[in-house]
Amino acid sequence: MKPEQAEQLRLLSIFHYVFAGVLALVACLPLIHVGLGLAMVLAPRQFGGHGEPPPAFLGWFFVVTGGVFILAGWLAAALIAWAGRCLARRRQYTYCLVMAGVACVFMPLGTLLGVFTILLLAKPEVKAAFGPVVSA
Repeated sequence: MKPEQAEQLRLLSIFHYVFAGVLALVACLPLIHVGLGLAMVLAPRQFGGHGEPPPAFLGWFFVVTGGVFILAGWLAAALIAWAGRCLARRRQYTYCLVMAGVACVFMPLGTLLGVFTILLLAKPEVKAAFGPVVSA
């Protein structure tokens, strides 16, 4: 593998870590929905105005939906960070390639990261640096 390709792999690894951190932070935005849902469940009269308060299931819907989105975002961030670790160690070629494709879903930064990762991993010298691909 050429020295500039090794440097590009190192930089991509760092960018995976940074992107994972940003993704984990953005995944915390639904905490607003969780808080709102808990407020609806714990103090429903505050949301009723002059009429009936909202039903409890609506508050629980906010809590559960927000929690699912938070956990999914944190899981995606952890998987992308692990891909960065694998890139740095030159291990798990297929996993890195798949996660580069998954990163493309998170536009626009994830798309840039994923495309550049795929382009670099597609080079035969880089693929060879990961060692033999073990099939199941």
